[in-house]
Amino acid sequence: MRLTYQTDYALRLLMFLAVQGERRSSIHEIATRYAISENHLMKVTQRLAALGYVDALRGRSGGLKLAGRAEDIRIGDVVRAIEPDLAIVECFGTDNQCAITPSCTLRHVLDEARTSFLDVLDSYTLKQLVARPGKLRIALNIVS
Repeated sequence: MRLTYQTDYALRLLMFLAVQGERRSSIHEIATRYAISENHLMKVTQRLAALGYVDALRGRSGGLKLAGRAEDIRIGDVVRAIEPDLAIVECFGTDNQCAITPSCTLRHVLDEARTSFLDVLDSYTLKQLVARPGKLRIALNIVS
């Protein structure tokens, strides 16, 4: 299973903001630290703000920060909210045309794998992902 860049960027953005605490950060700053596209990060930020994960404030003293507590943000919830399609094979979709669907057990195996994948993500919070903020600050060249 492969996650989209949007989900990858969303998780990295949330980790960055968690490390920053109450300090607001700009999209430019975060994109620069991760060496990723500001335009893509802007789209992800808008989505996370609409979902209530990010507090985005415009203006001179604006910027981004977490809208809630890192310990309340489950990674599985973020992935489900951002990923456009967790249907990893055709038979999971609504327009399934696979000829063997009625007699195929692969669907059940893959569904079990997908469920296990999401269960593992559900067992982690954002706070756990940033348990060693010092190392992340160094990796991202963030000066406290």
